[in-house]
Amino acid sequence: CVVVILNPKENKQQHIFNTARKSLSALAFSPDGKYIVTGENGHRPAVRIWDVEEKSQVAEMLGHKYGVACVAFSPSMKHIVSMGYQHDMVLNVWDWKKDIVVASNKVSCRVIALSFSEDSSYFVTVGNRHVRFWFLEVSTEAKVTGTVPLVGRSGILGELHNNVFCGVACGRGQMTGSTFCVSYSGLLCQFNEKRVLEKWINLKVSQSSCLYVSQELIFCGCTDGIVRIFQAHNLQYLANLPKPHYLGVDVAQGLEPSFLFHRKAEAIYPDTVALIFDPIHQWLSCVYKDHSIYIWDVKDINKVGKVWSELFHSSYVWNVEVYPEFEDQRACLPSGSFLTCSSDNTIRFWNMDGSPDSHWQKNIFSNTLLKVVYVENDIQHLQNMSHFPDRGSENGMPVDMKAGVRVMQVSPDGQHLASGDRSGNLRIHELHFMDELVKVEAHDAEVLCLEYSKPET
Repeated sequence: CVVVILNPKENKQQHIFNTARKSLSALAFSPDGKYIVTGENGHRPAVRIWDVEEKSQVAEMLGHKYGVACVAFSPSMKHIVSMGYQHDMVLNVWDWKKDIVVASNKVSCRVIALSFSEDSSYFVTVGNRHVRFWFLEVSTEAKVTGTVPLVGRSGILGELHNNVFCGVACGRGQMTGSTFCVSYSGLLCQFNEKRVLEKWINLKVSQSSCLYVSQELIFCGCTDGIVRIFQAHNLQYLANLPKPHYLGVDVAQGLEPSFLFHRKAEAIYPDTVALIFDPIHQWLSCVYKDHSIYIWDVKDINKVGKVWSELFHSSYVWNVEVYPEFEDQRACLPSGSFLTCSSDNTIRFWNMDGSPDSHWQKNIFSNTLLKVVYVENDIQHLQNMSHFPDRGSENGMPVDMKAGVRVMQVSPDGQHLASGDRSGNLRIHELHFMDELVKVEAHDAEVLCLEYSKPET
């Protein structure tokens, strides 16, 4: 139910709360950056517009039954397009300032992404065996009050008609008129002004998931942490983005920038699930499937640098424990630290305080994360388990596996951490080196509470 607005330069977050208590399924910024449009899950979902500065809702539009799959502002800011889930089938074009649907149509297949042309005259939807061009000026010019049918024409896919397309971007600048799509099977496709598939490239990956096109470059996000970069005007391959951390990385070891480029044999990297490009700073922001975020400086694509990154928990956080303050030298963690545990089977140590501490050097992965403990060295729950092509079940709930650490407590002397997991195991870790000292199969079901006795008793 929350939109997080992240400022990486200041390492600060702001939040917009959806007071309707419905989980959000889609969002997009307005071209001027002043508004955000969101779609939501659930019965009679609304399309809402929020003022970014005020964090307040400025419009609410009801026109769907079962959930909104994607939303977008037109570059002219006049219209908003919302596409419902497959069972909803409704595609609406809103004049959002007047709160009216100016054009509408039904789409029977599943739509995953949409993109507007630079001049706002048409937009393109893609999905399951589906690439369709929708023309606005024909639909909305007629001086009719009320909703007119939206005019749509299919892209001519030829032999690629069996693909599921998961990303789309209309060309910018000199590429206006072209449309680029990416399929789950790992094909990057280019359509010309006549909607004909002109050329395509095999990305040579197991799956791809997302696409962004700037005036000069095309970025394709794929499984295993891969982002491939192409030239927009001729689809020539240019470079790969560096991969993020591998799953199970010991962040506390990453003290040198070169650590990011160490490749570990047999390592698994998190899949890229979303990316967006900032043409002013030349930054590419990537979200990976383990809920980590990286911002890369791609001014020189042969020498990409990392601007900012953070490794968040990839599932429910069950417990937060503040590390006690000690006057003398026995503290194992710097002052102001706290710990979190999660269904992703990790315990993470955080410190928001910017002051340098001699014992804990800053790592290259995060300004706030000190250490990650992978319980039983289990990394299988780190990637969001929702099925890749669907990006989660359509009701937006993550798949709940009986995994993860449910409760924890730091011992009164600050030297040990006791934790209970969802399978009933009790563990004690030593906090200096994070060695597991004790593991007891204590219960037959999840441990819901644990407490150290007071030292004086």
